[in-house]
Amino acid sequence: MARTRRDDDGHGRAGRVLSGLAVAVGCVLFLGGFAWAALLYQPYAVPTDSMEPTIARGDRILAQRVDGDEVRRGDVVVFRDKLWGDVPTVKRVIGVGGDTVVCCDRQGLLTVNGKPVEEPYLHSTGPASPTPFSATVPKDRLFLLGDHRADSLDSRTHLTDAGQGSVPRGAVRARVDATAWPASGWGMIERPASFAALPGGTSRPGPLPLLVGCVCAGAVLILGGAAYGPLSRRPARSREKQEKGGGAT
Repeated sequence: MARTRRDDDGHGRAGRVLSGLAVAVGCVLFLGGFAWAALLYQPYAVPTDSMEPTIARGDRILAQRVDGDEVRRGDVVVFRDKLWGDVPTVKRVIGVGGDTVVCCDRQGLLTVNGKPVEEPYLHSTGPASPTPFSATVPKDRLFLLGDHRADSLDSRTHLTDAGQGSVPRGAVRARVDATAWPASGWGMIERPASFAALPGGTSRPGPLPLLVGCVCAGAVLILGGAAYGPLSRRPARSREKQEKGGGAT
């Protein structure tokens, strides 16, 4: 009988160790993922329809804090510029310093340095812009448009301003990686393949999927570890009750 109890104590001790280890690792992953995300990302609410269908009015987005020099064509960015009202604004980068952006060609496509750009993210299937335009982007500046071209106040509206509607790279606060809310609209913002062939290519997505994975894995380990300890002790307690009952009879 004493041997059985020693075996039960050994199993119970191992269970408690594994349970504690799972909870500890889970806390590191869960809290570390949140802390890392808080350092890298900032949430924003989008108050207009100018980026539909990519981002709808009222959506909450997660934007990675980046330097303006890291921005590439096709990125959706959050920037702040005095000529645009000095408020956080969300638009897509279409041209960078030295680019000539023209719309539209005979197929209704926007061109960058004479090369047509397919834009599957646009709100409508018509021309890339309801109004024609042409602009040459000065060095270290960005030309920005909304995805809902018929309902977006963007670089086209500021063509007569200095820089032909472009904004300084230093105005960029963050690059949008995902839509976080509503839950039905959760998803990563893809980099358009049409810009990949242009010089400089497209940017790489941030580590948001990894961070989400760390948080989820941490939550599973915490819950699993917390539940494993009590469950691992149940068989031993059950056997003890049976032994005590058998001795009484």
